[in-house]
Amino acid sequence: MDIHFTPEELAFRSEVRAFLGQNLPADLAENVRLGRRLAKEDHQRWQKILNQKGWYAVNWPVEHGGTDWSVVQKHIFDEECAAAGAPRLVAFGVNMVAPVIIKFGTQTQKDYYLPRILRSEDWWCQGYSEPGAGSDLASLKTRAERDGDHYLVNGQKTWTTLGQHANRIFCLVRTDPSAKKQEGISFLLIDMDTPGITVRPIITLDGEHEVNEVFFDNVRVPVENLVGEENKGWTCAKYLLTHERTGQAGIGQSKAALSHLKQIASAETVAGQSLIDDPLFRARIAELEMRLLAVGMSTLRILAATRDGGVPGAESSLLKIQGSEIRQAITDLMRKALGPNALPFLEPELEPDFHGEPLYQDYGASPASQYFNLRKLSIYGGSNEIQKNIIAKLVLEL
Repeated sequence: MDIHFTPEELAFRSEVRAFLGQNLPADLAENVRLGRRLAKEDHQRWQKILNQKGWYAVNWPVEHGGTDWSVVQKHIFDEECAAAGAPRLVAFGVNMVAPVIIKFGTQTQKDYYLPRILRSEDWWCQGYSEPGAGSDLASLKTRAERDGDHYLVNGQKTWTTLGQHANRIFCLVRTDPSAKKQEGISFLLIDMDTPGITVRPIITLDGEHEVNEVFFDNVRVPVENLVGEENKGWTCAKYLLTHERTGQAGIGQSKAALSHLKQIASAETVAGQSLIDDPLFRARIAELEMRLLAVGMSTLRILAATRDGGVPGAESSLLKIQGSEIRQAITDLMRKALGPNALPFLEPELEPDFHGEPLYQDYGASPASQYFNLRKLSIYGGSNEIQKNIIAKLVLEL
């Protein structure tokens, strides 16, 4: 197994790096570096730049507007984007619902929805989790009853990320309540402007409005918005989750965050010397860097196996656990590097259009907020406890 990049892959890395240097807006890169909140328009601006290059829908087939990149090229692209400070793509449209439509949708659905996603005309959100149906998603209770050429949808979804921006939602609904849990579920595409839909914000610990509750009260959804077969939505759901978990180790994001941590530690002082020269703090950074190198090497092994025709098994669960824990540890060290200066919380400093004088330093506003927010990494996309169960079954055969 050859885990080294080929000359062609190294040339591709140079091409991506040059593109980012010429096309990534400096204000977006600066806001990402400082951990500021990005507006909907910021994400759309970057998506349109990528789409103009043909690099937005990298996971799609070429015939639908995607690329013919290998998994290694996609890995290189993600790493370079993170290192340059590019906004992380909002995955719900391009990397989650689109692959499901391509795989299970009708030709009419493909012709209508895919071009709109490419042009950033639709902002999608995910209607999966419900109160009492998170990790045990198959326990969902949102109902969709057939009423002529429509479904009548009633129920509630929660933790709907960026739902306040969305004009469309893909939803798992129960169409046969008498069937077993994983059966009787269907996959619907719903217009968020349909009467009967209410979006209620959930304000998180850091004061951010990132997630929402979505309520459905006799919402009429055309039958042609069903993806795949009725009562076979669990197949679509599992397929989508494989795309959601792709890259969850977040190697590129962790490398960029670790680099930022080193910059903060170099700027901060303790007892008259740079914090990065403090032996204890330096040792903690070194430990994180070694863990990140190990995860990066494991990622390369998986990519090499995939390039040779292999299929990752428990390795992806291991990467998800390690990747999320490393990213959380980096934000913890950032917070500790700032000490009491991480305590003040001034929301205006987190806004992308903030141009005033920071209370402390420009890098001081976001570490505490990021620390609280990224506690979610070990939960969403399959909690780390669930991933450990998968490892136990596949590797230890327990």
